[in-house]
Amino acid sequence: MAALAVFMAGCRNTVPERKMVPGGDATMQIRPGEIWMDDGGMPINAHGGGILHDHGVYYWYGEDKSADNWYGKGGGRTSWVRCYSSRNLFIWHDEGTVLSAVRKAGHDFAPGRVVERPKVLFNRKTGKYVMWMHIDSASYKDARTGVAVAQSPTGPFEYVGSFRPDESESRDMTVWQDDDGTAYLVHSSEGNATLHISLLSDDYLRPAGKFIRAFEGRYREAPAVFKDSGKYYIVSSHCTGWKPNEAEYAVADSMLGEWKVAGNPCVGAEEQVKVTFGSQGTYILPVPGKPGCFVFLADRWNAEDLPDSRCVWLPLRVRDGKAEIFWRNGWDFSVFDAL
Repeated sequence: MAALAVFMAGCRNTVPERKMVPGGDATMQIRPGEIWMDDGGMPINAHGGGILHDHGVYYWYGEDKSADNWYGKGGGRTSWVRCYSSRNLFIWHDEGTVLSAVRKAGHDFAPGRVVERPKVLFNRKTGKYVMWMHIDSASYKDARTGVAVAQSPTGPFEYVGSFRPDESESRDMTVWQDDDGTAYLVHSSEGNATLHISLLSDDYLRPAGKFIRAFEGRYREAPAVFKDSGKYYIVSSHCTGWKPNEAEYAVADSMLGEWKVAGNPCVGAEEQVKVTFGSQGTYILPVPGKPGCFVFLADRWNAEDLPDSRCVWLPLRVRDGKAEIFWRNGWDFSVFDAL
């Protein structure tokens, strides 16, 4: 953790004394690592999340780790999924809880259970919004994925249930939708030693029965997927619990094709890039109107006080097939003109 300490001393922002949103002030800048407030003046609580762009609105879904929903020091227990909406990716409105805890013993959403990394896709064929998430016990032995559906992006979502996809363990996960509407589940499996990439059914409710094993024996988690110039990219982390580590990305010609590891995408001082700027990725969002430009969404986990974990959003640029993530203390989308 020495490298992380050096990084924090040099780059970590102080907690702001005034009300703060990702834009922070009139300049509308994203400020990684600071406390972000919604438009009602409350801290944004959307960890391990993902973003859905639907009819001109961005919906940010994540784990609500506020104090009332945190079960156990360092344990990360949460049984709530929260949603925020925005039209500009800077100012966010709290849409409330879209999937709530269930006070019933044995239920996947009972207090003390693990509900992590929620992601939502819109299915054009069924007209439904489909949420996937990691479902687990406090010991992380269940290793399942859960599915919920809704008629609206702000819910309420109806929980369908959980299962092991393709009869395989599933922990850290994401879902991703291609341009033609085909969707995939990407998840850590086999004791986290191997990533599985599963084609989803047409209704996005279950795996279609076709999957590949990727990065065998490399122990990858926290996968995030994006596409650029016909190539597919996965950025993931090593498995070091709540501690940050070195990111790695890989490239393929298809989601179910051969994946080639390309190295660490982070650019900067060695002590910073070895810990992914003190964070772990969760999602990658294309920047509207800027081909080859993306936002790398990550969490700076605080294992001693998970509700105080901070959001870290950073510019990601692809040039000549090479993905690069840069640290900026404060930035907006004009940063890409200089990268």
